[in-house]
Amino acid sequence: MIPQVTPEQAAETLRRKPDAAYLDVRSEAEFRTAHPRGAYNVPVVFFDAAQRPQRNPDFERVVQATFPPDTALLVGCQSGVRSQHAAEILRSLGYREVSNVAGGFGGSPAARGWRDSGLAVESGDPPGRSYAELKQRPA
Repeated sequence: MIPQVTPEQAAETLRRKPDAAYLDVRSEAEFRTAHPRGAYNVPVVFFDAAQRPQRNPDFERVVQATFPPDTALLVGCQSGVRSQHAAEILRSLGYREVSNVAGGFGGSPAARGWRDSGLAVESGDPPGRSYAELKQRPA
């Protein structure tokens, strides 16, 4: 069972645990537009020309090259669906402290998202945290 946390609880964990990380599993374009301040981007899926999700074959490798298995990972997407799937993958890889950010960045009918919670947001491709850079790390 993957724990569900609110955006506020995720922000509090990030403040309390300096080694914790927010893992944004949305597309590079979504991340570039806006994301939680300090987030890392590793898309769990890519969308084909018909907007159908296709698994990112490098997801596991890039995450494992970026975060040790004892990292507290707060996983978010746009609404909380892709991040739930990503959190389950991470748990299967041995990450023990993984939580899904309910409502993700943009919110869902059941939960308010990071953006609407008044939490810190940034945009662009932050150095060392964009997928373009993270995927270059050796395994």
